[in-house]
Amino acid sequence: MTTAEFRLPDLGEGLTSAELVSWHVNVGERVSIDQVIADVETAKAQVELPSPYTGVVAELLAEPGATVPVGAPIIRIESTDPVGADASAPPVLVGYGPQTAHASRRRRKASPESAQHKQMARAMTASARAPQATVFVTSDVTASMELLETLSKSADFENCSVTPLTLAAKSLVTAIASHPGVNATWDETAERSVVHPHVNLGIAVASDSGLVVPNIKDADSLTLREIALRITELTSTARAGRTDVAHLTGGTITITNVGVFGVDGGVALLNPGEAAILALGSVNERPWVRGGQITIRQVVTLSLTFDHRALDGQQASQFLTLVASMLTDPAVLLAHL
Repeated sequence: MTTAEFRLPDLGEGLTSAELVSWHVNVGERVSIDQVIADVETAKAQVELPSPYTGVVAELLAEPGATVPVGAPIIRIESTDPVGADASAPPVLVGYGPQTAHASRRRRKASPESAQHKQMARAMTASARAPQATVFVTSDVTASMELLETLSKSADFENCSVTPLTLAAKSLVTAIASHPGVNATWDETAERSVVHPHVNLGIAVASDSGLVVPNIKDADSLTLREIALRITELTSTARAGRTDVAHLTGGTITITNVGVFGVDGGVALLNPGEAAILALGSVNERPWVRGGQITIRQVVTLSLTFDHRALDGQQASQFLTLVASMLTDPAVLLAHL
């Protein structure tokens, strides 16, 4: 049996520390892999930390109410089954590396809102380092709205919320199969785009603690119903401030529904480390020329902001056009499934 240290991981969006709210375990207690051992709170949300080890708790290294820097050890476990590391010298799981960090008691001189404007500023500063461009398309989505109405009455979608965001998310992850370059990260060191093999779709959620972006793992492998369920689960958990670490990290591309705020569309900023973000505007009835006649249709504006190092305008435009075509005619979406 060896002693393993669990260090506070990077909880997403460049956060450098978190407050330890409470422990779920005590010294001498046996824990298993993925068992929740503590709650921590960032400027964004309260998060449950799972154990990466099986073993017995040897020492708790931070007290509730203490601020712990990312990379600092928070618990020692007499480990019987270390995962992915030498338990005698485990690395930082995710984050900024070991820090000279004894956890320090937080002195709350700034309001929670102030800690939140600061974190948002850090994330946006990190995002702004990427040269960004945005393309727009306005589309007739009447057929999609009719489909959603039908699905909402279907037994297969009972107790499942299906919305324009649901269909847009499914269209986005489906379109990536034809345009994998949008699901990428720009590698600063190698100066090249790294395409991800799976789609972890970030869903931008406005919560009382600010904007959080939990992500749906392997969204490209999910059905429309499964995506609807995941979106519902993630948004409710995020608004309650209970998103877990796994869903706050590892996102590869993001969708944001600015239409819920009653706006026609907007220019979204990239989630740091991602090559693209799709913004969905509000769906409204508008005059529309169809078959040479002016008629009233359900119309939406989509925008795609992209890292111009990873994508050029043609690639971004072709991708956005495909997503829009799937929303204009759901048969196009079905043809790509």
